Formats: sequence, structure tokens, C-alpha cells
Amino acid sequence: MKPSDLDPVVDALEAELRPYRDSHHTYRRLPSGGRDRREILDEMRELASREEAKWRAGYSSGAVYHGSADHIEFLNEVYAVNSQSNPLHPELWPSAVKYEAEVVAMTATMLGGGEEGVPTVCGTVTSGGTESILLAMRTYRDRARAERGVAEPEIVVPVSAHAAFDKAAHYFGMRLVPVPVGADWRADVAAAEDAVTKQTVALVASAPGFPHGVIDPVEELSELARRKGIGCHVDGCLGGFVLPWAERLGYPVPPFDFRLPGVTSMSADTHKFGYAAKGSSVVLYRSSELRRYQYYKTATWMGGLYYSPTFAGSRPGAISAEAWAAMLAFGEEGYTIATKALLETAAVIRAGIERIPELRVLGDPLWVIAFASEEIDVYAVMDQMSARGWNLNGLQHPPAAHICVTLRHAQPGVAQRFVADLEASVADVRHMPGSQGVMAPIYGMTGAVKTRGTVEELLARYGDLQFKA
Repeated sequence: MKPSDLDPVVDALEAELRPYRDSHHTYRRLPSGGRDRREILDEMRELASREEAKWRAGYSSGAVYHGSADHIEFLNEVYAVNSQSNPLHPELWPSAVKYEAEVVAMTATMLGGGEEGVPTVCGTVTSGGTESILLAMRTYRDRARAERGVAEPEIVVPVSAHAAFDKAAHYFGMRLVPVPVGADWRADVAAAEDAVTKQTVALVASAPGFPHGVIDPVEELSELARRKGIGCHVDGCLGGFVLPWAERLGYPVPPFDFRLPGVTSMSADTHKFGYAAKGSSVVLYRSSELRRYQYYKTATWMGGLYYSPTFAGSRPGAISAEAWAAMLAFGEEGYTIATKALLETAAVIRAGIERIPELRVLGDPLWVIAFASEEIDVYAVMDQMSARGWNLNGLQHPPAAHICVTLRHAQPGVAQRFVADLEASVADVRHMPGSQGVMAPIYGMTGAVKTRGTVEELLARYGDLQFKA
């Protein structure tokens, strides 16, 4: 595929991203006079109503993790109460300090920070999992520079780890050292040990990883990091608010948190299975001495002393307030009940996938279930599922797809509908040999090095579409 062949793919993406081009006015400049506020709200409500059907019924992988009307209304009320709050000005909004400190403390305790013999775990509230990961990686870079004189820092990262680690390496001038995964899709510990050098500042594990939903051997990896005197970051963005309650319910959850002495930092997303509103996560550190390397501070600015704990200066305090409110509203009992429903639903979906002869489940996942096929084009299956209203995540290396099960899927009949639609989609593809839809060329071309320039061009054009009026 040449760059010139991308036009049909880009056209299809544009139709999906910009469905309102013909039905609604497009603003390319400010209106000469302000519009009526009621009209603005009416238009936004209409657009939201159109889009709600895409996730309300539970046909989307991940994206909306709770979504019940009463929970959304509760969070909206919390936001309204705190809409002017800005943690940059704690003297005006000390409530923001309270909310964020308690979100961090509750999350730390949930992830082993309150266990006997474990030092006080600390952290900060961030805008999402990517920022949590970026902050942690920059923290390790700066600590290694200050304490060990490391000039060319490296991060040892399983190939299944989130792309945010790659982004961190790119942003902060670090080298990403990939570690293969085994047949079980978990990080290869021996390979990780071989990859550690004097320049290594951190080793990464996922609990679980985004692509295949499996938990890396955190105990072995963190012990390796401890022996080598480097940091070990556990990415619990997906699992931080599920695994503690899954363990309590008796599911086979291997050690993964601060109860392991080699784990020095973690990320956990309150806006996923913490059921807070989008835009909040927590990054945790084993000690305040390590966390201090995260802070940015300068004493020479003409505007006065400047200090920022995260990348942003001003931040929406209302988002942190929503995280605090959601955690209090659920409590341990609520999270345990939600996790039980989540995992029981996922078991139905996994069993249904395993009954389809053409498909195979990758690894041993609990609720993020990836499937591949050696017999049919899995991306064509995704297209057939899309035609039936489903939105799944496409994976590569190897070609696969996954569904991240949420409470939306725990609604009556949704899991059974998924399995039935997947069986029908596989049957359709089986009877249409060679079929390819939109997803097949997009993901398929990323697998060949010779088309890398074409892939980068596609991604650039995709980005342009998102910011084009």
C-alpha cells in the first residue's frame, strides 16, 4: 500500500469522525454575536443523545466503565458544586487538597500501602493513566541522573506494555529496551534480566496489560529490579481498581502491588474501574523521597516561586472531587459487588469465545479478553461485529481483537448477545474468503516494516482529521 492509496481509508475514517458535517453548522471562526445559551445546550443534548446509543446498551469495549444514569447524575452534581475549583490555588480551594490527598491515600491503602511493614505510600492525582506513566518515568530518569549520574537512561519494558511508556521515552530522551513475552503473553523475566544495564533506570510490569489482559510476573520482575537497585513501575491503570477485589473474591490474582518490596511505583486509573469521571488517575510511589523527583520547581521566575506537582499548572479540581466522591460512594463493599458482576460476565464471554472453533483466546485473562485466529481474518470479524453495533479494540503482532468487559456488559443479556453476534460474524467471514473491511488494511499494514512510512502517514492524517473544522 502506497501513501496515495490511503485516500479511501482516510475517507472512511473521516465519515466516522465527522458525521455532523452535513447536518450541523461548522464553525471556522467565532460568530459575530454570541449564540443563545439555550440553543447551544439544545444542540449539545441532541448530539449526546445520538452518541449515547453507541455505549449505553453495552456494545463498546471499555470506554464507559459504569454509565448508569443515576451514577452519571451524581457525578454531574459533584462537578457542578466544584466547577470553579483549581488545585493550583490551594489557598482558595483547600477542599481540592483534601479531596486529592484522600484519593491518593485510599488508593495507596487499596494497593498494599497500608499493610504492616510497608512504608507510607504516597502519590499524586493526575489527568489519566498516560500522565501517571509519564510522570513516573520522568521521576526515574531524574533520580538516576541525580543519584547515579546516568546520562543515557533506559527503560526495560515488555512489548505488551502500554504505548505511554514509548511516549515517555520519546518525550524525555530515554531509550526504550523491549522485552519479549512468552507463550502465555506474560513478560519474559530472563530476557528482562539480560536487558538491564548500568543505564537502566526502571523496569516495567503490567497488571494487567492492555492488549491481552494478562498479568505480568510482577513478583519476579520487581525482585529483579530490587536486586539491581532500580525502580519497578507496575502499570495498574486497568487493574488497580479490580484486582484487589478480585483477590478478595477468591480469583487467582498473583502478587502485584506494594506488598512486594521491589515495587517502587504504580499507576491506577480512578476514571476506569474506580468509576470516576474521565480525566483522573493516580500515580503512587513507595516513598516521598522518590516522589520529590516528580515535582517541577523554579525559584528564578519573575512571577515568583513556582511549583507544580504534575505536568499541568491549572487543573480542574472538580474532576478530583468526582474521583473522591465516586470512591466514597462505592466503598469496599460496592467495589467488591461491582467486580463480582464484572468478572462473572467476563467468564460468560470468554467461554463463548472459546466455543468458536476458529478463534483462540490469548493467555489467561480475567476481564480483558483477546482473541486471534489462524483460520480467518480477525479484522474482517471486527468489521462484521461493527456492522452489528459492536465496537472492539484491534490489536497487532499478532492480528487480534479484544473486548474490555465493563459494567455496561453486565446488563441482562448483553454477554449472550455478544457471543451470538461473534458466532454469526465468524460464520459470515468464513463464507466470504478473502474478505477485508476498513479495519483489515489499517491494522494489517502496520505489521510490515516496508510500509512503515505509509503507516506514519496514515496516523498523521488521522491526527489532522481530529483537529480539522
